[in-house]
Amino acid sequence: MSPADFIALAPLGIVAITAIVVLLQVAIKRNLTVAFLLSLIGLAGAFISLWNAAGVVPRQVTPLLIIDTYSLFFMGLIFLSSIIVAVLTLNYFRFHEGPTEEIFIVLLLAVLGSSILVASTHFVSFFLGLELLTVSLYVMIAYLRSYEQPLEAGIKYLILAAASSAFLLMGMALIYGELGSMQFGELATHLAALQNPHSTFILMGTALLVTGIGFKLAVVPFHMWTPDVYEGAPAPVTAFIATVSKGGMVALLMRYFLQSSSYSLSTVLVAVSVIAIASMFVGNYLALMQDNVKRLLAYSSIAHLGYILVAFVASSRLALEAVSYYLVVYFITTLGAFGIVSLLSENGVEKTDIQDYRGLFWQRPWLALAFTAIMLSLAGIPLTAGFIGKFFVVAAGVGAAKYGLVIILVINSAIGLYYYLRVVVAMLSSAEHEAPVDLPKTSITGKLVLISLTGALFFFGVYPAPLVQFIREMMTAVL
Repeated sequence: MSPADFIALAPLGIVAITAIVVLLQVAIKRNLTVAFLLSLIGLAGAFISLWNAAGVVPRQVTPLLIIDTYSLFFMGLIFLSSIIVAVLTLNYFRFHEGPTEEIFIVLLLAVLGSSILVASTHFVSFFLGLELLTVSLYVMIAYLRSYEQPLEAGIKYLILAAASSAFLLMGMALIYGELGSMQFGELATHLAALQNPHSTFILMGTALLVTGIGFKLAVVPFHMWTPDVYEGAPAPVTAFIATVSKGGMVALLMRYFLQSSSYSLSTVLVAVSVIAIASMFVGNYLALMQDNVKRLLAYSSIAHLGYILVAFVASSRLALEAVSYYLVVYFITTLGAFGIVSLLSENGVEKTDIQDYRGLFWQRPWLALAFTAIMLSLAGIPLTAGFIGKFFVVAAGVGAAKYGLVIILVINSAIGLYYYLRVVVAMLSSAEHEAPVDLPKTSITGKLVLISLTGALFFFGVYPAPLVQFIREMMTAVL
């Protein structure tokens, strides 16, 4: 490889080396704070190295990976989100009894897997990145093995993730058998040369791929693991699953459909449209029935992935820009929501029932205001980033004449407003006898994270132009 290739791969290399350094540190002397600081330095270094990598892109590093502005954008999003998760993890595990330092090792490995996904241009790197991410998530979900719920959630995710990997491999095998290549760009060339691009093997292979990816994205009907895993996993881990894990898969899905010309398969797009509709209705309907905040956010995330798929099937430049913008907003709001759950947790005991937040405004007004802003953004209320995100998705759907999907999106957004406001009303309640007591002290780092996320919500809600322009420049790499 040339020196430019090494510079392009520096972000991935720094994360991998940091995981090894933390492993050695834990083997020599256990210290959670030191493990956190090393992880933080590594993630920050990987983020800073993106600027050097940007000077040599695009670089096709072997047939497996491409480092371009598209992959660098999503790597930056992954690294920043992982820094926030690392801060939340330190606060969450600081007072937990037993060994806790290894959580940062698997966190770094999961970050590496997600970063490989967004740079993948080949089925081999796709699967290797996915498995590195997934195996790390098994450990992260069940890390608090002394508690029943995390262990149960980890086993459920292990079994279902293994099944989804089997679907993915079978889909890859069928596509390779029909087209004779596993590189995304070459798939489009071979597909165009076929007399019947809608052959049984192509459609079945793509359907199995969508099934495997659908499990990772937790869209209907592959969503059954989501509420149990979200509820059982430690709050910072849930934040990671809901953001970094899903964001990496969406980025890969967009690249695969664009480079392999899968957008030309009308049958597949119809199937994705049905999945989007089902995800919006089922996610919002089941969220209406929840009294547990983590389960409510789990079903809410299913609905939000349905919104993203509305723009995805539109398959225009505006649509792909809308998906990218919505992902950024989704990351901010979801990290904020689970961040608050994490900061209100103590010794592994989480406040997850809506009633636990009753009267929160009168005890921690700044925390309640931040949570209110997050809920309103998830609902798509004006002056928040969530409103701009939904506006772009609606614009993309209308531009592609997907009027039915847009109408369904608007209806479901109205439904979602109800259960988001339930949380807000509970926090503003003045019922003295039902107010939460013995709230843990919030760390300085936790406060800084929440202030930053809440500020970003309003900044991108009022002035989205810089981010929109940046995304437009990034999308030139794949369009």
